Amino acid sequence: MSKIVIALGGNALGDSAHEQLTKAQVAAKSIADLISDGHHVVIAHGNGPQVGKIRLAFEETSKTQEDVMPFPECTAMSQGYIGYHLQQAIDEELVARGLENIPVVSMLTQVVVDPADPAFTNPTKPIGGYYSEAKAQQLMTESGDTYIEDAGRGWRRVVPSPKPVDIYEKISLKTLVDAGQVVIACGGGGIPVVYEGTRYKGVDAVIDKDFAAAKMAALIDADIFIILTAVDQVFVNYGQPDQRGLTTVTVAEMQAYIDQNQFAPGSMLPKVEAAIAFAASKDGRQAVIASLEKAAETLAGKSGTTIQL
Repeated sequence: MSKIVIALGGNALGDSAHEQLTKAQVAAKSIADLISDGHHVVIAHGNGPQVGKIRLAFEETSKTQEDVMPFPECTAMSQGYIGYHLQQAIDEELVARGLENIPVVSMLTQVVVDPADPAFTNPTKPIGGYYSEAKAQQLMTESGDTYIEDAGRGWRRVVPSPKPVDIYEKISLKTLVDAGQVVIACGGGGIPVVYEGTRYKGVDAVIDKDFAAAKMAALIDADIFIILTAVDQVFVNYGQPDQRGLTTVTVAEMQAYIDQNQFAPGSMLPKVEAAIAFAASKDGRQAVIASLEKAAETLAGKSGTTIQL
């Protein structure tokens, strides 16, 4: 059977704690289907809506900017409570199937980034609440952070989105995976850290969840990397009369589609780029982009888009 890394989107987990637990139970069924078939599964998850709410809560209840919880710590908090919901839901589903001997564990995960990454000079990822232009200008003066106008809804802080370089806990991660445990790691793309002097230090940034999951998949020598999203497969000419779904494509073909600007930068493009990065990293590896509900069907070639060399 295969070693599989699954990247689960944060938006698929809902907008509230109650909704998240309910949706985690839905996700657990698809994940348990793969485990029941004998596959070894590792899970990464997004945290977009969740970490934004955590940050906003601190912004609204803090008296000064210095009191606001730093963003790396907010990411760590999101890893904890999303991981708790997923861990609980997957464990319950496995027990219901008579697989109570398979442990499920959530790992607080730091992901190393390069301080020289160009993303640090071009922050683009919006986080936190919306402010008036006057308030945003005040905050920029006080903190040195960058705020931009966001689609007519107000001004928001933006942070860098650097590429993942390494996973700090990779030895522990590999040990748990090799021991047959179902591991939940790299939540929200991981807590971004840089090496500074003799230690690693958290930085205000957001690592794309799919790129972090692809890096994790390569580090643990996974066979298959599955990105679960809201659509059954990747489409070219999306929304047009000649829209066409992709089933099995090569890395070169997908790169050609990227060059044709077939995929939206804030939506499908990073998923496709992460899938290509994993599929191209070693002969025989496959990356799949598919819907959550049809996770098990993807391995039988009945759904999803499979990318390979």
